Amino acid sequence: MAIKIKAVERLLKFDKNSEGEYRYVMSAELYNKLSQAKVIQEAALRSGISKGAISAAWEAIGDVIKTWATEGHSVVIPGLGTMRFGVRSTSVQDVNDVAADLITARRVIFTPSVDIKEELAKASISITCIDRNGEIVKRVNSDDEAEVEAPETEEGDVEDVPSSGDNTEL
Repeated sequence: MAIKIKAVERLLKFDKNSEGEYRYVMSAELYNKLSQAKVIQEAALRSGISKGAISAAWEAIGDVIKTWATEGHSVVIPGLGTMRFGVRSTSVQDVNDVAADLITARRVIFTPSVDIKEELAKASISITCIDRNGEIVKRVNSDDEAEVEAPETEEGDVEDVPSSGDNTEL
């Protein structure tokens, strides 16, 4: 497994009156969304079960997860973790002030399984650095296992070299 990251140079303003400064902001590259039909087709190929049977099971599992989660259960998603629904809200001191309009967001909360966390920790990282003009200026590839900190010098400063992996400047 490899994780593709993009580091895009963006103008960041730290307060309303500042001119701001350019910084490279990293985020995972978003891949295209796989359709339900594609997932069912792949599951049928891997399992030897017909697409019709997998499709029926897919719909049933989706209905069960939705029903149980809306009833307040944490529901296991096989091989990935658990999901549940939650809310964010404003707090109040007086019980008489408690009302539904205090809810600021409804959320889906996902808790990954230990196996998924371990797989993620072992994943190699590939970073593409893109400047403010949209040009690729550097690529960083790492095959380390969760080594994300740069080594420190004797004075405690962080060196400007990677701890492992292959860096290529363009």
